Amino acid sequence: MRIGILQCDHVKSELQPKFGNYPEMFATMIHAQNPQHELLNFAACDAELPDQTDLCEAYILTGSASSVYEDLQWIRDLEAFVRSLHQQKIPTVGICFGHQLLAQALGGETLKSPKGWGVGVAHHRVVVNKDWMIPKVEEVKVLVSHQDQVTKLPPQAQRILQSEFCPNAMFQLGEHTIGCQGHPEFLPEYSHALMEMRKGKMPEKVRQAGLDSLTKSTELGPIPIWIENFLKSHRKP
Repeated sequence: MRIGILQCDHVKSELQPKFGNYPEMFATMIHAQNPQHELLNFAACDAELPDQTDLCEAYILTGSASSVYEDLQWIRDLEAFVRSLHQQKIPTVGICFGHQLLAQALGGETLKSPKGWGVGVAHHRVVVNKDWMIPKVEEVKVLVSHQDQVTKLPPQAQRILQSEFCPNAMFQLGEHTIGCQGHPEFLPEYSHALMEMRKGKMPEKVRQAGLDSLTKSTELGPIPIWIENFLKSHRKP
């Protein structure tokens, strides 16, 4: 399968030598499930989008330090592009910022949460089990790093994962679009490095709790497997 990575930001330059940029992170995650996938990267944050939607069989939107409600041209262009993907029923997955942008572009709402930062390992409850959610579990652990949240799902969207902190942690809209607030592409070491860089930029109690969560049981998943299952089962014939 040819998968387009719609890159919405760049990893901080000082962290790239160890962790790579977002396309490398997603390549590692995707190829761990199926090394046969062909990946094409489009730096949407630098105004680069595919010339046509069917250039790839599926797309994944990455995270970003930007907010989807910022008045930036590249965000508006990306929203228009994902609306076309949804209309044409091309499988699309949004991660963190990508999740929030999908929600906003397709009729929902994203805002800065009054609950503040979500960092470290988050525990989400499974609300609905879909056929692509194999293995089936009751709770999902995933790394998170966000202040914004999807506050209203798009019409007809179905909530998949939730927690008290993040009620709309994952959703599905139609048969070809899913969004996930967490970062299944992150390594715990990268999450740790981000929190170290943000010392003084978030409440220290929150930051320390996030760091502490990395030292506990962190059997992360199975979201990478779910994404592979979703893309495989919903690709066009």
